[in-house]
Amino acid sequence: MTTRDTKVRQLPLDLPAAAAMQREDFLGAPGNAAALKLIDSFPDWTARVVCLVGPAGTGKSHLARVFAAHSGARTVFARDLVRAGVPEALADGALVVEDLVPGEFDEAALFHLLNLARETQAYVLMTARSMPSAWKLNTADLASRLRALPTFEILEADDPLLAAVLVKLFADRQISVDDTTVQFLLRRMERTVEGAQTVVEAIDRAALAAHRPVTRTLAAQVLRELMPDEDDGENGDEEDEG
Repeated sequence: MTTRDTKVRQLPLDLPAAAAMQREDFLGAPGNAAALKLIDSFPDWTARVVCLVGPAGTGKSHLARVFAAHSGARTVFARDLVRAGVPEALADGALVVEDLVPGEFDEAALFHLLNLARETQAYVLMTARSMPSAWKLNTADLASRLRALPTFEILEADDPLLAAVLVKLFADRQISVDDTTVQFLLRRMERTVEGAQTVVEAIDRAALAAHRPVTRTLAAQVLRELMPDEDDGENGDEEDEG
């Protein structure tokens, strides 16, 4: 009988990493300072209905969760908002309305929500990726109300913040990473928080599948797969984990 050794590559389970979403986990930076100050100042707001605006991955939902934890607010996605559900949504006196996208929510429901929030003095924190004042809406009164809404813009992350984001994303997956690897990734990845999330997830999966620690060499291999047209500068390096 012939015995054949078969190497079976272990496939990592596709389990989402548990992101740390407490106030102390939020990475403050000049580009999000105004939004962070707003959340920290609750309930001493000059207006009860406000909106956080910024690109995907800039921390809007993180701050919304911090606000919800402090205020007891419920959370509803804008696309799920219906007029009949507005009184219940505001029943606790505070509400988070996530991901307002023009054309993808019920205008009558949102207008009713803003009116009822004013009547009941409820706090409402909304999030959006673009300025509500620029939206073309069918409901003129709603458009006028949104133009007058206090908005707090969150800018794309700069280099120091992106580096901190990389460290945090790895830490969320219980991975320690050295500064050399962080700086290597920072110079080559898509320079957005979403890009950082994509890279960290791919590196984590590769490390689990290969039973290898996260090193610069592994990071370079993953980047070659994610961005095959880019020169990562690692082709001549020797393997660094033995």
